[in-house]
Amino acid sequence: MKRKTILVTGGAGYIGSHTCLELLEAGYDVVVIDNLSNSKLEALTRVQHITQKTLVFHQGDIRDKHFLFEVFSRHKIDAVIHFAGLKAVGESCEKPLAYYHNNIYGTLVLTETMAEYAIKTLVFSSSATVYGDPESVPITENFPLSATNPYGRTKLFIEEILRDLAQADQNNPVSSPWKISILRYFNPIGAHESGLIGEDPNGIPNNLMPYIAQVAVGKLPQLSIFGNDYPTSDGTGVRDYIHVVDLAKGHLQALLALFAKQPEQGGCQAYNLGTGSGISVLAMVQAFEQATGQKIAYQFAPRRAGDIAACYADPSLAAQELNWRSEKNLDAMMLDTWRWQSGNPEGYR
Repeated sequence: MKRKTILVTGGAGYIGSHTCLELLEAGYDVVVIDNLSNSKLEALTRVQHITQKTLVFHQGDIRDKHFLFEVFSRHKIDAVIHFAGLKAVGESCEKPLAYYHNNIYGTLVLTETMAEYAIKTLVFSSSATVYGDPESVPITENFPLSATNPYGRTKLFIEEILRDLAQADQNNPVSSPWKISILRYFNPIGAHESGLIGEDPNGIPNNLMPYIAQVAVGKLPQLSIFGNDYPTSDGTGVRDYIHVVDLAKGHLQALLALFAKQPEQGGCQAYNLGTGSGISVLAMVQAFEQATGQKIAYQFAPRRAGDIAACYADPSLAAQELNWRSEKNLDAMMLDTWRWQSGNPEGYR
């Protein structure tokens, strides 16, 4: 039986590179598109080193239709996992047009190209930000959708576009249907257990875990904890932190479920990928110190606009329909983060 070929957009990024590794290990052929605006080619070199398998890399932008046509013409692609996009909440508030153009227009060009090549199996990288400020936790997939920043709105708009796309084809008896999984991530952290690939943000990190790790390795003087007056157990924000390897495996399970569908079975379904429990910022700092023996200097700072008190998943739908559950515990997340950061204090540079 011919091995399936998966196109991964944004495959050199943090989650993308870990997913490429899992795809190669599972026996898929992998083709990566990335413009390297917020990722490093070295990540894919290391993925191939870890797996002792090769992938194909094309540098380019998904908004460039001519480039996409070249890639789709050269490879017999069976499905697409779509990560490519800008992802910093703060930056999205400063540059909303860049986010709308990159994330939404890029997805339009990608899906138009997929349709022209009759490739209609897609796993989309969404985010828990589409739930806005939820009224309660844990969050299920049928919660009301909204967004508190332009980044979140791009994810929300793309979800709506994909639902419309799937619905339109289901009503068209001539066309083969779209099969789409939308994966709403909570807070990915950690790194591959080899310590060779991990999170390497440009500039000062926007997310908690790489910030903690860079303080521990001496790159940053101290951690700023934004807000200690939230209605939570210790006043700091509560989030659902999931190991990036568990998250990568969620993409494989989503692909398997889509491939298992009958040819006439289309549709678009969203799934939460999280652990199902929330951990506060202070508890994360303490867990890192306990697991690694590294002391983390921190100070409290005012709340950031757009931040919410608590956000964690009900991941039971993914367990039922994708046969997926998070497996790695908080200790593993901390140790794997520290192994990556201490071994690569300057990231991939």
